[in-house]
Amino acid sequence: QVQLAESGGGSVHSGGSLKLSCAASGSNFETYDIGWFRQAPGKEREGISYITRSSGTTFYSDSVKGRFTVSRRNAENTAWLQLDSLKPEDTGVYYCAASRTRIATWYWESQYEFWGHGTMVTVSE
Repeated sequence: QVQLAESGGGSVHSGGSLKLSCAASGSNFETYDIGWFRQAPGKEREGISYITRSSGTTFYSDSVKGRFTVSRRNAENTAWLQLDSLKPEDTGVYYCAASRTRIATWYWESQYEFWGHGTMVTVSE
């Protein structure tokens, strides 16, 4: 099993940046694919980014493509999500999730076995 803990959220103005971390404890972080999700107030949780266990493949939702960057360093048991050019509509709770099995559809929540508790991002005008 793996335990995940997000950090790095906060409050910024529109156009600002944040870097979220997803720290993993437990075993074999390098055997998990990592997804990033967010839940805006009053909305369902949505998948926004994904990185394979080898960092060979990344995906982004259309809403964040070109503004967010996902990365990981297995030796540090950590994944990151760099958030740039933030907009008020990026406000929400951000979660990282891990899957041991190969993922067929990266933005489906059901594909991931382990989840962090989330970190809040607030973007004001």
